[in-house]
Amino acid sequence: MSGQFRKNGKIWVRVFADIPITGKPTEVRMGRGKGNPTGWIARVSTGQVLFEMDGVSFSNARQAATLVAHKPCSSTKFV
Repeated sequence: MSGQFRKNGKIWVRVFADIPITGKPTEVRMGRGKGNPTGWIARVSTGQVLFEMDGVSFSNARQAATLVAHKPCSSTKFV
């Protein structure tokens, strides 16, 4: 999305991945703790704003939002 704006617009990301996902390697015996963090996720509720844009035209913002809407595995809406 930032590539669409070049140096004109500003983007705020309103979602932060702050929940660690842990996993133990295969063929490890039970016990001895939880395992090392393998990734991070963010909980997103219905109706939550993911991105905010400013300083660009409406058509450029809509075009960037449609390109970004293909990334998440849920339906998105341009407000």
